[in-house]
Amino acid sequence: MMKFLLLISLLTMVATVPSARAQDSDAPQDAEGCKDSPLVTRFPGSHINSCENKEYEQAEMPVKTDANGGAVTQTFEGDYHYWDYGTREGLSEIQLFRNFETALQSAGFHIEYEDKPEKITAHKGNTWILMDCRGAYYYQTIVTVKDMKQEVAADSSSIADALAQKGRIAIYGIHFETNKATIQPDSAKTLEQIAKFLSDNPDQKLRIDGYTDNTGTPADNLKLSASRAQAVVTWLVTHGVDQVRLSSKGLGQADPVGDNNTEDGRAQNRRVELVKQ
Repeated sequence: MMKFLLLISLLTMVATVPSARAQDSDAPQDAEGCKDSPLVTRFPGSHINSCENKEYEQAEMPVKTDANGGAVTQTFEGDYHYWDYGTREGLSEIQLFRNFETALQSAGFHIEYEDKPEKITAHKGNTWILMDCRGAYYYQTIVTVKDMKQEVAADSSSIADALAQKGRIAIYGIHFETNKATIQPDSAKTLEQIAKFLSDNPDQKLRIDGYTDNTGTPADNLKLSASRAQAVVTWLVTHGVDQVRLSSKGLGQADPVGDNNTEDGRAQNRRVELVKQ
């Protein structure tokens, strides 16, 4: 009889305890459409409040400490991902910080900057991660640095307008093989627009100026830029433009229009300019 009553009592207790599935359903859920990064797993017991994913975006991250103890930041551009995580109760900032610090190092990331117990900036190859730990929540930003794919090329009318107003225009739709003057096939549409402008304006002469970023030596960059500018002239001549209407000049890494300390800035500096003659 006693054993029977004890069994009834245990069954009653089990019936009144919520199932694991019911408990899980009461926990905060991830924001719709948000998933963890494959590079860094979430801290156990956390959930995603919001996320943002962009094909190309910029993010500013601290990369070192200056002489006064302040943070020196750098802007990275490329494939961009951001998460806002909420964590379980009872966590401290240093607990989050140490866990992510160890996880990043174990995954082969190099720690560039630490501001204990909140911020860590680390990178592996072209991928940069910023962890901002706040105890009850933390933010995670990942940027894989890459050049922006040029999807809008200058057309003949915009070339005409710029030359009429300023006498020159920078062209970013002409791509070359790395450290070579070989024009890549995806440059054809932009070059065709330059040829169309010259066809529509038969009295116009142009000088093709070539520029590089500051990677390499000034002498090599000057030579490379001259070869690239001449390659553009050659393409236009082989596509019907009279040689006497064109000239070329290499200016190497002179006159930068972007910051050579950033990938985006270097991409801006690697350009061809059309100059009205």
